[in-house]
Formats: sequence, structure tokens, C-alpha cells
Amino acid sequence: MSFAELFFLAIGLSMDAFAAAICIGLTMAEATVIKSLTVGLYFGIFQAVMPVLGYMAATQFADKIASYDHWIAFALLCFLGGRMIMGSFKKKECPDRRCPAKICDDRTCPGGKKPGHKEASLKPAQMLPLAIATSIDALVVGVSFAFLRVDIVPAVSFIGGTTLVLSMGGVKIGNIFGARFKSNAELAGGIVLVLIGSKILFEHVFL
Repeated sequence: MSFAELFFLAIGLSMDAFAAAICIGLTMAEATVIKSLTVGLYFGIFQAVMPVLGYMAATQFADKIASYDHWIAFALLCFLGGRMIMGSFKKKECPDRRCPAKICDDRTCPGGKKPGHKEASLKPAQMLPLAIATSIDALVVGVSFAFLRVDIVPAVSFIGGTTLVLSMGGVKIGNIFGARFKSNAELAGGIVLVLIGSKILFEHVFL
């Protein structure tokens, strides 16, 4: 896998965490560097660890299916990308937003910011489930890494670092602009994953 492919894959995988970070940021009275870094570390660490787990599990049988591993990688990436694309078109009302805030504070709601809103908690009890939920896709990508024989350490380090940076940015964006970029991020991430999966299949079948 080339650096360009890894870069766009990391961007695509980061979009779920980026969208969640936007939701967290819009509940904050002030998105400080410490708060943004905390959110980024939660998402970045899990986005790096999950592919390793998937890679370790898949390497046990990767050699046995080498003749059609590119089809599996294609199917996995297209499935994940398609799910993100479909999710971006689903209309989510404020209470359904995937966010640890217990009281809706979506600035796109009629009436704007609600008085007496509660800021999203960054404690492990709230953040760990969210970090795991947004990194499940990375677990599956780790399986495809085993089939593609990707050098796992630099790959997951880059993915984790990309997610950390984008999540920090997402917190700030959500704090300033609200949730208007959330669906666009999910749509863009899904398209990127589908395109990468298609490129992998094309290279193995036609080149």
C-alpha cells in the first residue's frame, strides 16, 4: 500500500471520530487545547489499536486465502464505506445524536442554544464507549491490512496520529460552527473507503 493510499485511508477512517468530535465540541462552552487533546487521544489511540487487533487475528489465515485476498479487502472497504455513505443521508434529530452529552445542545435546532445545557463529559465512562464505537471500522480494516501484507506499525501509527489531529480539529469546529459538517464528513469518509477498495481490486485484477 502506497503512502497516498494510506493517507486517504486514514482520512476515511477518521471521519467517524471527526463527526463525533464535532458533536462533543458543540456542547462545550470553550474548546480548550486540553479538552481537544483529550478527545483526540481517546479517538486516536483506539483508531490505532483496533487495526492491530484485526491484523493479528487475520494473519493466522491470510496465507490460506492469498488467491482472493484482494476481493476480501475490496468487500470490507466497500461495506464500511457504503455504511458511512448511507449513514450520512439519515436525518438525525438532536436526541439521536451520537454524543455523550445528556442534554441536547445542537446549535442547528430551532431556537438555537438551550439554556442550562450540559457539557459533554470527557470521563472514561463516557468517552471509552464512544471511542470504541467509532473505531470498530478500523478493526475490520486491520483484517484487510493482513491480506494486503501492510507494514502494520507505521500504518497504525499514521492512522492514529491522523485521527488525533482531525478529532482535535473537530472539537474546535463543532464549538464554533455547530454540527453542520457532521454528515458531510461521514459522506466524504465513505466515498474515500469505497474508492480505495475499488483501486485495490482494479490493481490485482487488471494490472
